Order: sequence, then structure tokens, then C-alpha cells
Amino acid sequence: MIKSAQIARTTASRLILDYLKEEGVDVIFGIPGGPATPIFDALYDERGIKTISTRHEAGAAFMAAGYARLSGRLGVCLATTGPGTTNLVTAVAAAKADSLPVLVLTAQVASSTFGKGSLQDSTYDRVDVVEMLRPATKLSVMVANAANLAFTLRQAIRAAMTGRRGPVHLNIPTDLMKKEVAFELWPPSQYRVEAHVFDREAIRRACYDLLGAKKPAILAGHGVALASAEAELLELAELLKIPVATTPKGKGVFPETHPYSLRVFGLASAPAAERYLLSGEVDVLMVVGSSLHEISTQGWEERLKPRDAFIQQDIDPGVIGRNYPVTVGLVGDAKSTLKEIIFHIKRLLKTGEYQTRSEADQFLQWKASQPLCYFSEKMDSGAAPLKPQRLIRDLQEALPEEAVLFVDSGNTTLWALHYLMVQKPKSFFHNWGDFGAMGYGVACPIGAKLAAPQRPVFAFVGDGAFGMLGMEVSTAVTYNIPVVWIVLNDGRYNTVYHGQQLQYRGRTIATEFHSMDIAKIAEALGAVGVRVDKPGRMQDVIPGLLKLGRPCVIDVPIDPDEVPPIHSRVESLERFFAGLAK
Repeated sequence: MIKSAQIARTTASRLILDYLKEEGVDVIFGIPGGPATPIFDALYDERGIKTISTRHEAGAAFMAAGYARLSGRLGVCLATTGPGTTNLVTAVAAAKADSLPVLVLTAQVASSTFGKGSLQDSTYDRVDVVEMLRPATKLSVMVANAANLAFTLRQAIRAAMTGRRGPVHLNIPTDLMKKEVAFELWPPSQYRVEAHVFDREAIRRACYDLLGAKKPAILAGHGVALASAEAELLELAELLKIPVATTPKGKGVFPETHPYSLRVFGLASAPAAERYLLSGEVDVLMVVGSSLHEISTQGWEERLKPRDAFIQQDIDPGVIGRNYPVTVGLVGDAKSTLKEIIFHIKRLLKTGEYQTRSEADQFLQWKASQPLCYFSEKMDSGAAPLKPQRLIRDLQEALPEEAVLFVDSGNTTLWALHYLMVQKPKSFFHNWGDFGAMGYGVACPIGAKLAAPQRPVFAFVGDGAFGMLGMEVSTAVTYNIPVVWIVLNDGRYNTVYHGQQLQYRGRTIATEFHSMDIAKIAEALGAVGVRVDKPGRMQDVIPGLLKLGRPCVIDVPIDPDEVPPIHSRVESLERFFAGLAK
């Protein structure tokens, strides 16, 4: 008689952690609550995963996104039921906008109490958190049966890590977390694969268009960074001597000191990018890894359309041709697509039928005549309080070469996009694309620092955003995570304030608040707090703070009346208002 093999058993909470370790996850961010305690109890015995308890659930989700951003692995956040889960929504939606793989684990009340009015019940009869998070995620489900836990985990992780990546949500009743389940652990290679497919005919057509162009351009977006295709983009640009602009979220995917760089186009456009792409003379435009939303196109500017051929590449076929008519659509990830284009172009160049463009020298001469930015003289200002333009110059000189900078939404994004020169990939991040969450730049760097402890990590945030999630500095202090926050202190929600000034002729409302002593707040939270109120000091302050190896906050009072390069956003709003009036 043959004895059947015994199937190993474990708890549901333990199985979840085992799957996370298979993904290389070594940290979880969250806040405990009664229904979530079974997973936290399992974490107590877990030596391979560090637990970071945050000050707000949004901070936990932002940190998980920052971790995913720099590690390339799955970020994980954990919250209790009811308000613990509702607090996550903004940060999870921001992760979806950034295409970052975040596993959102939330607790639920015991399944036997659904609909009975249990404390913090968030099922179908109350605030249904599964439905609430569905639009903000690629997948949002409740694990209703312990026997299906492993299957559902694989389904969720597969959705998060393949195709256009993004957050996923699993809601787990507290009683299920304690149940015994079969130890069914599959390594990632056994249940998910990445599809690197492309249309060879479309690739050939794109190559012919690029080789035949007289005045081409590339507009490179965030998808280049997500696919780690920066090297391929650089090779293609140099091979064909094509000028490259980046979208605001794509800043950093092409070195801004490169001769063929036009810098940023769209929100806070560089003069050269704006003048070249909107000249009406570009005959072939290739868009790589951008969905061409408002911020990337100056409000869907008609003059962005090229004269002859519009090539758009994206991993999501749903965005190709959505906002501009295309002549060639390329579906696939940016890295594989660019590699294939480079291969075909090199083959065609070898035949002698095509040559690299002779017009490239004319572009370099034209570019040399263009200003690097608007009002560049203010970068040399010695005034106090500091001009934001001068602050950017000081930061440029003070930041280490390997630094990572997370920028919060608002004027901080505008100043950094326009004036900061980014030369290295994966060193500059913000969320102002099609979402723009405040607080992003405050909390994300904490997760990023845990993912890349060898790199100096900085946050460039406004006092408005700091007021929303600045308590997460305390989280960094608790776990000694040495992030440096640079806080622009002007006592306003200044992007909106300046917008009101421009659109409503000085009728500003609800945009000013009491200016805070942010250095003292930082000290009260246990961090190092420093105030920099004179130009030229950053170059001494930042190296000194980095040597401390502690969380540090630099409080920088700035001139609140300096208007950032916001004209394209104001013009978009005016068009929207006019459309509504019709």
C-alpha cells in the first residue's frame, strides 16, 4: 500500500510573507490595527522582512512606492480595515499614475460579522473598500476563501509586476489570516512572464520614417525609465543625431547636458524644447513611453503635430493615438522596441541606401543660440530671502553626483523641472503627470532610501506638502533612515496663489497660511533641523549633513513672489474654462 505524501501546512499570514520573500521584498510599511494584527504577529518572528511603522497610512503607501521605484521590486504596504484603508487611497492612486508595483494588503473584520455593524466593517454594507480601491489599482479583491489564498496572491503579484505595472489590493478578513492553509509556494518564474513582442512591419516603417527625416525629434517619457531603456534611447539619438526632449515625468531619461538634449517639454518647458517642437518644422516626431497627457503636451498643443510622420511607442495600446493621430503605432516596452529599431537602422545604414543626417550640425548651431532657461540671471541673485532660481543653482552645485531627488507637487516641481540639470537616469522623480499628489515627495524618499541605502536620497518639497505628511520625518528618525528634506518655506500654496494672481487679477483666496519654523519642527521630531536663509550656503551645509548619517531637514525661506514657469498650465486652464463656458 502506497502512503500519500503529507502536504505541509502553514498559516495564511505566514504564506503571505513567504510569497513576499520570493519576490525579494525585505521591508513592509504600515500601521497596525486590531484586524491586521495576525499579519503583524507573523512579522514579529520574520527576520527577512523589516517592518516600518509609519505615522499615516498614506505615508506607508508612498514609502512602498518609493521602495518599488528604486528597487524595481514589489513594494508592500499594510493597513487595518475601515479608516486605515481609506487613508491609503491618494497614495495608491499616485502609484497607479506612476506605474509602480505596490501590493496593498488590508485587513477586514471577521467574515462571520459582515454586515452586522462590526467596528470598522468596510464590506459591501458599509464603505466597501474593495470597490473604493478598484479604480486606483490594477486589481482589487477580497480573499474570501483560505484555500484560494495562494492562487489569489499569485494573481495579484502577476498583475502588479507585468505589462504596465501598478498597484494591486488584497482585502483579507482577520479570521482568514489565522487559518491553516496548504504550503503552496511557487517561485515567480513559474507563474509570470514578461511579453517582449512587437510588430516587425511597424518597426520597419518607423525606421524608414526616421532615416528619411530632415528635421526629426524624439519626445521621451516616463516609460523609458520604467523599462530601463535610457541606454537604448541615448544610442538611437546618437546614431541618427536626433534632438531629444523629455516630458516632465521623463526628465532624467536623457542627459540634459548632451548636445542633442532639448531638455523638458510640456509643463515648465525649456526654451529650446518649446521653440523646436512647436516650430511647425519638425517632420517626424517619435514619442517613446508617454501617454501624451496635458502636462506632457502643453495642454494638447496642436503645433506638436509633425509635418509628415507621428510615431508613438507605448506598452499600453490604449494610449497610442488617443490624443494625437499617429502614422505608426508601436506596442511594447520601450527597451525591446528601441533595441529592435536600432538593430534595423544599423542594418539599413550598412547598405549605403541611407545616411545619417547632414542637418545635425545646423541643429547644434541653432541650439547654441538658445537660452538654457528663462530668467537665468536670477540664478545668480544674492538676494535674501532666496530666489528659488538661485536655490536650484546652489543645489546643483551641492548635490552629490549619485544623489536621488524626489520632488513634491507644486512650485517645487516647476522650479526643479525648469532650472535643474539632470544628467543621470533614476535620479529625479516627481508625481506631477496625470495625478500630482502632494505629500509624495515627503514620504517616498524614506522607502527609496531603504531600497538604495548606498545612495544619498533627498526630498525637495514645499511647506504646504510638508504640512500634510511632514510627520513622516518621525518615521525616519525612529528607524534612523538618513533622508535629507529641503523645504521651500513661503507660507503659501503658491502654485494656486500665482494661478489666482494670473487668472483672477489678484483675487487670491485660501492660499496663504502662517509660516512655520520648519527647522524647529524637525528638531521636535528628533531630526537635525537647519535653516538656510542666504545664497551660497547649501554647498557647505549638505556635505556636512550627509556626514551625520541622520534624518535632516533644511528649512529654506524663499521669496514667495517669484513666479515659476507656469504659463502652459494657466493657458490650459483658460482653455478648459472657455470650453465650459460654451
